[in-house]
This record gives sequence, structure tokens and C-alpha cells, in this order.
Amino acid sequence: MYIRKMFCISPQPTYGNELFEQGAEEHTESQFWAKEPKYKSMVPLNLLRRMSKSVRMGVGTGLPLINEFEDIEGIIIGSANGSIKKSIRFLNQIVEYNEGTLTPTDFVQSTSNSIAGTLALMGKITGYNNTHVNNGIAFEAALLDAILLFEAGKAKRLLIGGVEEISQANYNIDKLRGMFKEEAVRSTELLASKTKGTVSGEGAALFVVDAQVSSSSIAEIIDVDQICYPTKEEIVEKIHHFLEKNQLEASAIDSLFLGYNGDIRTDFYYNWVSEKLFGKEVSIYAYKNLVGDYYTVSSFAMWMAAHLIDGQTLPKETIVRQGQRPVKNVLIYNHYEGTQHGLILLRSC
Repeated sequence: MYIRKMFCISPQPTYGNELFEQGAEEHTESQFWAKEPKYKSMVPLNLLRRMSKSVRMGVGTGLPLINEFEDIEGIIIGSANGSIKKSIRFLNQIVEYNEGTLTPTDFVQSTSNSIAGTLALMGKITGYNNTHVNNGIAFEAALLDAILLFEAGKAKRLLIGGVEEISQANYNIDKLRGMFKEEAVRSTELLASKTKGTVSGEGAALFVVDAQVSSSSIAEIIDVDQICYPTKEEIVEKIHHFLEKNQLEASAIDSLFLGYNGDIRTDFYYNWVSEKLFGKEVSIYAYKNLVGDYYTVSSFAMWMAAHLIDGQTLPKETIVRQGQRPVKNVLIYNHYEGTQHGLILLRSC
């Protein structure tokens, strides 16, 4: 499976090339809010005002790709919460109006598949349409879905991605259970913080992927895998078998994207993997200090990794350790709260 083109909306200036030209922006708040583009040129105002934030971000990243590639045959999205604000508003209306006449817009956009559905309607794509909502490995599941679809010969070109929005209700609950930091931490100091919790983020990264390589291919997605509730020894064994399945030794990996998020309780997984499997000549990059942590943040990591493979120089804030080897094989390893662990393997075309 080959990445042909991609768009990203995040708390960084990623809609264009500003992130690579001007560097990363510093965040000081506990929630990293996405920098949304002007949607007026691509979405009619009467539709725009009804859209939830996650749908807006999905449309903002997906519609330019749909307009450029008219032969997209299906859409696969990973979004654990989807339009969670609309969901909560709809549930509140059930109580407020005693299960009477409810607002149809909130109902329509209250489901996670509203992002993929809206893109299909606006792009007139009547083929395969699926949304994966399995929390911290939702994007990895979307990738696996696309790989299986290509292997079955059911499609030649797909639109895939991950989308997540910050919900204040969910944020408050997650903060009460200790997921986020109590103290304010600058994004430039997040990875070095030795306290519990992380910061909340949001964003959307969508990709046009082809079954066959072409001269315009940016990177190849070799494989994807996931595992839940492993020990640190089991995750090392999992990565070893994952690479072995794809005829690669650990020494063949020259760049690692690891999901460090500043939480002292779970960052040890990344240290353990890098120490046990990979030498010091391997480059290590972080990304959650740029955009915060959320269920489908690995889609942003893949967007960054594809740009690295395509020859972009990543911001200095992402560099944990700089190796000297040319970029060929890239491994993305991310986990969500130490429970759901995802692996994505990329290489240059």
C-alpha cells in the first residue's frame, strides 16, 4: 500500500508546509487545540455551520484529496470518539425534551461514521465506507482494513485517515482519573517532565493510498499490527516477530517514531523498546509534544514519517536522538495509556 498524497490539520501549522519551514509552535495550555484552515472556499456556509469540529477537520483534510483524485473507490476512517460533542448534546436533549422531538442535526452527527459519511456525500463516493472506533488502535485498524481490501482486489485507491476532537466533557472525566497533568507544562518541556499524566490534543490526518506503486508515491506502508495489555517483554517480542514477518531485522530500521507523552507511568515502554531492539545509530523522533495525545495520534505520526521519507527536515523539537543513516525503513510505535499498542512499518519507494 502506497501513500500518494496527504493533508493534516493539527495544533501545529500543518495544513501547508509552515511546520517544516518555520518550525514548531510552543503550547503552554493543557489542551492543544487544532489550527483549522478557512473552510469557506470548500464548504457552503449553510453546511459548515451544522458541522461538528471533527467533521469540519475531516472535510478540510479529505475534500481537497477527493477533488484532486476523482477515482477514489472507498473511505476508511479511524475515530474513537467521532463527533463526541454532538453525541453529548443529543443525549442531553433526550432528557431535556423527555424523549420528544429532538434536533435531527445533532442525531445525524452524533455517530463516529459521520466523518466518512459526510466525505462520501460531498465527494459522491458510493463505494466502500467504514469507520473504526476501537480507541487507541482505531487508526491502525483502519490501515489494516485498507490493506485487506487491497489484497482482496476490491479497490485500487482509497482515502484513509484518523480524526479526533477534544471533548470538554471527556477531558474532565479523563482528568479526574489522572490521564492529564495537574500542573501546566510547556510543550517544549513535556517530554522531560517526570510527573504523571500528559496533555490533550486533537487533529485530522488523511491519506490517499494506492494498491500499486507509481512515480508519484511518497512512501510504502508495509504492514500494521497491534496488541493489547502486553508486558514490556511481550511488546519487544511482538516487534521482533512483526519485523521478522516482513523479512526485516531490527538493524534494518533507521528511524523510530515513538509516542513519548511525558507520562512517567507509561513512557518506559518506549525506552525499553529502543534499548532492547535498536542501536544508537537509529534516529528517534517524538511527536506528541507537538500535538498532544489523543486516540488516533498515530495518524499524525505517519504524516510526519511520510514527510521524513519524502526528504523533509523535521523540526528540532521532534528529535530525541539523531542518527546518521539515510531514511529507508521507518517504524512507528505508539500506545494509548499503556494498554493498546500499535505498530506501523513504512519504507521509501
